[in-house]
Amino acid sequence: MSLEYINTDKAPKATGHYSQAVKAGRTVYISGQIPLDPVTGIRVTGGITTQTQRVLDNIKAIAEAAGGSMDKIVKTTVYLRSIENAKYVNAVYESNFTGNMPARSTIGVLDLPRASDVEIEAVMYLD
Repeated sequence: MSLEYINTDKAPKATGHYSQAVKAGRTVYISGQIPLDPVTGIRVTGGITTQTQRVLDNIKAIAEAAGGSMDKIVKTTVYLRSIENAKYVNAVYESNFTGNMPARSTIGVLDLPRASDVEIEAVMYLD
């Protein structure tokens, strides 16, 4: 199986020692995305809905750079600094996926990078 490392300037550059995504065969593992503007690298201002939309826009850009789309995402993990925000995340999340929803875990955490309220990682399958 060959590996391909995915990087696009349409999503924020990695802030640490990792790739935006790694394609292993037909499976793409998208690293956790926080609400960073891809141009400035600065966390977007605004509440949980604004942050969630930015995160999903970043995931979409990486998915497309890997040859896929949001419809090809099969699993996500959502990390929230406040699990009470899940209802707001759900509203934004639902508007970004069509048809069948990916499998998902939602986990409450104490802290996220750059004082973000949400981080989402994804797995995509290309057929």
